[in-house]
Amino acid sequence: MTRGGVQKDRSEGSERKCIATGETQPKQGLIRFVMGPEGQVVPDVMEKLPGRGVYVTSSHSALETAVKKKLFARGFKSQVQVSSGLAGEVETQVARRLVGLISLARKSGDAVAGFEKVKDWLAKEEARVLIQASDGSGRGKSKLSTPYKGKFIGCLTADELGMAFGRQTVIHAALASGGLSKRVVDEAQRLQGLRETVGGSGRTEG
Repeated sequence: MTRGGVQKDRSEGSERKCIATGETQPKQGLIRFVMGPEGQVVPDVMEKLPGRGVYVTSSHSALETAVKKKLFARGFKSQVQVSSGLAGEVETQVARRLVGLISLARKSGDAVAGFEKVKDWLAKEEARVLIQASDGSGRGKSKLSTPYKGKFIGCLTADELGMAFGRQTVIHAALASGGLSKRVVDEAQRLQGLRETVGGSGRTEG
């Protein structure tokens, strides 16, 4: 079990050690970094960049620790350049990745948006993941419940969720089981650790 009280699942694939916490955990809960050609620390959210990688737990505090204690230099065994806005850059990349995955799910027919459509999927037990905008109306969001044994995602803003569905804003969305749902949930968990989820700001339902 990690310090945050989350049970480790060693069946999820390979594990890596976080340079900030010293804990070993499944890769989907970590952010990979590589060293660029000029010694700069580069986040590799997609895990496709070449070179030796070091890993940091996907949380704002872990990233701050890695930067402040100069742990990237220790991890790469070399002098490195770390951007002062590294945490924000990582958050932006993970959010973009999550939006992209939800968009793919929409295009394959495995995601819907809008209060009535989501309510219908929940009633028919077709929804396995409920997604609601972090800045949506608390009153409106309380009218829908997470599916039984399903998942809830609440770390995207209405604007970000809207991008996934080709709209200006979206407050409520849902994913069917299978398809990209697990990848969406994994990416959302990474983003959740990188940003603070704030309550409703009175957005209209959409």
